[in-house]
Amino acid sequence: MYEDIKKNKIKTGIVIFIFLTIITLILYFLCYAFDFGEYAIVIALIFSIISTIATYYNCDKVVLASVRARPATKEEDLKLTNILEGLMITSGLTSKPRLYVVDSMQPNAFATGRNPENAIICVTQGLLEKLDYYELEGVVAHELAHIKNYDIRLSAVISVMVGFVIMLSDMFLRISFRSNRSDNDNKSSGNAIIMLIGCIFLILSPIVTQLIQLAISRRREYLADATAVSFTRNPDGLISALKKISSDTEELDVASNSNAHMYIVTPFKNKRKSGKSSLFSTHPGTLERIEALENLR
Repeated sequence: MYEDIKKNKIKTGIVIFIFLTIITLILYFLCYAFDFGEYAIVIALIFSIISTIATYYNCDKVVLASVRARPATKEEDLKLTNILEGLMITSGLTSKPRLYVVDSMQPNAFATGRNPENAIICVTQGLLEKLDYYELEGVVAHELAHIKNYDIRLSAVISVMVGFVIMLSDMFLRISFRSNRSDNDNKSSGNAIIMLIGCIFLILSPIVTQLIQLAISRRREYLADATAVSFTRNPDGLISALKKISSDTEELDVASNSNAHMYIVTPFKNKRKSGKSSLFSTHPGTLERIEALENLR
């Protein structure tokens, strides 16, 4: 487990470096489109560094805002808060994560934050209503495992940074297109090149995202499942929860390609059908995870 934690920290650094490079290149060509001349790369680099730092320290807030989550309270979510209190003892974590609830009837959950001291566990209303005590305990333990294993930092950074890159790429294309329409013929070839580069970034962004998600997601889910069982000493609770979540037919409208890898089970119904993982799955198949959990009995 400690080796995986170390690898997660290294991967986070690599992802941040890649993000910084991509943002710098996108902004450089944007500055070039506005004819900032020799100062283009300096402006791009300064803005990229500032945006990277801001993204890193605010990734949890951005993720919570994107799913429209509300803080959990003892009055409304007593079972959830009691389960977390109990698991804090067995998990060995010293800082208690904050709890949030998403107003959706699809049972699902994720953890986010840049470290265990600033961690958040977010569950859906459907998870609270459709799972019994031991099933919910298994899910919360799974998310605590992600926090302890430092999976949350990498997941949150990827989710926010990918969305930011796609947004910049889209803005890049719009500006290039408008510039191409308004400028004279002497600049049209330069604008065409800029637009082509924008298209390349826009196409590559989701592909790079998918590759990064595939690289980190499957192994971390197996590890989090096993760690959760070490917290609860009850694999049956998590097994039953995975079955219920995977078979549920409700939609999760706040889920997107940039945050889908964060959930305990993929939030997209069309990707759950077989119960087994495919080449492009961000999650292991439910049947495969259940089989691994049964071997822990």
